[in-house]
Amino acid sequence: MEKRTLLNTIKGSKFENFFPGAWDLNKIDWCCSRKPEEVYQKEEWWHQDFQPVGCHTLEDFNVMMGHEIAFQIKAAKEEGRDIALVLSVGPMGMYRWAVEFLKRWNVDCRHVHGFNMDEWSDEEGNTLPPEDSGSFRNAMDTSLYGPLGDLTVPENQRHFATRDELPHYEEQIGELRAKGAKFVVIYGIGWVFHIAFWEPHFAEDYTNMEEWSREPFRKAALLHPLTIIQNSITSFRSRITLVPVRANTIGPGIFLKADYTIGGVDGYLPCRNMMYQAQALWVTLKYGPDMWIPSSVMPRLPGKLFFVEPLAGPLVPEVN
Repeated sequence: MEKRTLLNTIKGSKFENFFPGAWDLNKIDWCCSRKPEEVYQKEEWWHQDFQPVGCHTLEDFNVMMGHEIAFQIKAAKEEGRDIALVLSVGPMGMYRWAVEFLKRWNVDCRHVHGFNMDEWSDEEGNTLPPEDSGSFRNAMDTSLYGPLGDLTVPENQRHFATRDELPHYEEQIGELRAKGAKFVVIYGIGWVFHIAFWEPHFAEDYTNMEEWSREPFRKAALLHPLTIIQNSITSFRSRITLVPVRANTIGPGIFLKADYTIGGVDGYLPCRNMMYQAQALWVTLKYGPDMWIPSSVMPRLPGKLFFVEPLAGPLVPEVN
């Protein structure tokens, strides 16, 4: 008997025109059908210095990714160079450990320049106030900058994706790199395979991937419904009515210039053996570079993509 799946029941449904237009759902399904061990199989388009890194548990993930962030900051210090970090708010657990390692090593962060990759906004690009508990600036202040104490990043070297600051990111990062700074992008991956809030449907505004790759940012960008739903689960305790539908965000014209990348996929809930980011992991690694799948370009850059090992599958149904 033929299986009943989204692929053979989508016709005439509310989902028929729901997904971004150029998504190949059959290819997405193929990516997710691979054997768990194939998650490490190097593809021809991967950068020679890109690698997925499996972590046994969520706790291991936080420690290992946090260590990688702290190590890059420490290494730059020892090399006598500045470091520009694009900072992601999601995942978040690794920042506690980045702080822990930097404190143990007594590494001050006066050479660090932090650039938050995105922020919620209204239709004019006005962002949430810094004290709002849902703002990404608040999250970074309370998880990284504040806990570092006397070792923290100078306030004038902390940049946030406001309507006034975001347009200057590309120039500021370029100037730092020209002076020898290392540029490191820390990222998570969304349900719709976004990097920052660079959504897949933005691709319809570009004639080709080269043009798409040059775009440095968007203000007041309209987000995909699946992004709103994901954030209602991960950050708003299911209150979908609290989630803004727009955001300011960096684009590929910034994140594709990274000298090194530190990615994280941690969407696994061991208490019920439920996961919400396994598809994001597999499609990122196996789909191949495509502007309609923004995260698919990240394996073309040097760096590490940390993930919680159960997300490798096998991705078969289990009723919860």
